[in-house]
Amino acid sequence: MITHELVKTADGSDTLFAAKFGEHYHSTFGAVQESRHIFINAGFRKCGQKSLTLFEVGFGTGLNAYLTLLEVLKTKQSVRYITIEKYPLSSQIWEELNYPTIISEGDHELFRKLHKAEWNKEVKITDYFSILKLSSDLTEFNYSNLPLFDLIYFDAFSPEKQPELWGTPIFCQLSAHCSEGAKFLTYCAKGAVRRSLQEAGFFVERIQGPPGKREVLRGTKNHECSTED
Repeated sequence: MITHELVKTADGSDTLFAAKFGEHYHSTFGAVQESRHIFINAGFRKCGQKSLTLFEVGFGTGLNAYLTLLEVLKTKQSVRYITIEKYPLSSQIWEELNYPTIISEGDHELFRKLHKAEWNKEVKITDYFSILKLSSDLTEFNYSNLPLFDLIYFDAFSPEKQPELWGTPIFCQLSAHCSEGAKFLTYCAKGAVRRSLQEAGFFVERIQGPPGKREVLRGTKNHECSTED
């Protein structure tokens, strides 16, 4: 069981501090600001196709899914949002989060729908957006029944806290289930992570990070994994 502390970040939006890992779910420099910068602006907005499958590692507070859903309301792209989470939050915790209030175009009902969606079952949230929340461990997960991914949000706790998630074997498994040209976004810019992504078949760019972080990584799938699992 993970105990959580609600924390206000610099842009006024909430995050949680997870005692088990000794880390916050989002940047204390601004939770919404960070998620928009990395996953929406540098990720989702770079995918122009009318229909795409998005895979998120770490549903957490639901912020990345919520911001993506709000973006879909504007773009009318058809999105299948698939996310995996080993430690789902209780309703008592996520109901305290202020994202629908702090975000100008926020919608309380849509935020609740994302969190109330049944786990391990695909649920239609709007005409253009469905979500499949998987309560599972990424290291044991079988992707065979899922569609190929066009975009990946990799938002696990840090390599220091969850090293088993950040190595070449996991990245190779993800890469093997990506469409050609798929994007991979993560807040972590460590050299070891960059090299592992390259070994897994991604062309990797260091791009400007949000406030409080100099750089983040964006990968583009361009060849098959160069190592065996």
